[in-house]
Amino acid sequence: MTESVALGRGGLRVGRYEFGGAPLGGLFERVDDDQSAACLAQAWAAGMRYFDTAPHYGAGLSERRIGSFLATKERAEWVLSTKVGRLLEPVGEGAAPDDDFVGEPASTRVFDFSRDGIRRSLDASLQRLGVDRIDIVYLHDPDDHWEQAIDEGWPALAQWRADGVVTSIGAGMKQAAMLTRFVRETDIDVVLLAGQYTLLDQEGIIELLPACTERSTSVVLGGVFNSGVLANVSASSTFNYGPATAQIVDRARRLAEVCARFDVPLAAAALQFPLAHPAITTVVIGARSAAEVTQNARLAALSLPAEMWSALRAEGLLPEHVPTPAAVAVRHEPDATETDAVVEPLHPRVSGAK
Repeated sequence: MTESVALGRGGLRVGRYEFGGAPLGGLFERVDDDQSAACLAQAWAAGMRYFDTAPHYGAGLSERRIGSFLATKERAEWVLSTKVGRLLEPVGEGAAPDDDFVGEPASTRVFDFSRDGIRRSLDASLQRLGVDRIDIVYLHDPDDHWEQAIDEGWPALAQWRADGVVTSIGAGMKQAAMLTRFVRETDIDVVLLAGQYTLLDQEGIIELLPACTERSTSVVLGGVFNSGVLANVSASSTFNYGPATAQIVDRARRLAEVCARFDVPLAAAALQFPLAHPAITTVVIGARSAAEVTQNARLAALSLPAEMWSALRAEGLLPEHVPTPAAVAVRHEPDATETDAVVEPLHPRVSGAK
């Protein structure tokens, strides 16, 4: 987990597998402070030095926990990203916390991609994280707010980058189409794509990943387990933060059966598959415990046979045009001058981004 690669155009370098902070906000189940601290300590011990978080993750809980941990480390040793676009407000009459996050403070989210809104969001994140600067800031889920995000939010981010307030700027979403627009219409440094370049969903390869290669835009991939079904397959699995359909569960089971022929856990294939694409810079892996971090590190390091990937193609479970670790293409590094042992099963709901 120690290979160093360039992220963005500002000189940041990260590993191929890094830490996603959504579970530390209580995504799907409560995480206490001691569990969170142990998880982060194990992530550091495993070589992870890039930590991604957001105000949305537990209404600031993930930011506070990651900030508290990073305060014990030298600033030059780590890379930090957070997101803007959701303001946290006190819960008013008729409002409620996000049901996906258990044990979060009493707050509600208000989407705001205005210049003032994202400035307020960044200021609040700096306070929760206890830092004076953040390396990467993403516009977070601007799906229904494109005009405000591109007309007001994006110019503000670009000015912060020009002024040296942040090193790199980007957008993080669970869809590839709008991220492709950002890549084509702005000088974005990095995109964070959740759940759309996995063993189950390769939507990102159609337009986004080629555009990122062409424009030297880094890609951070989250949601590599599609929020759970590729970690542990069952009738109650989640897919992209909602209940998995019977068709999705069946396909995941077929993937698992082929992997099992080669004594490979499905989760290991899910972790390693995306990095075969030359556009993918790093994969952020969510974890809520030290045991999950240890397990993820082991799965990421397993040697997977080329024959397994061929079998997945033969079964119609992977398209022919999708690269696999058996035939890795040369990865494109962004150019600063360019503008244009036996382990327990993974937790049934694991996420790298939301």
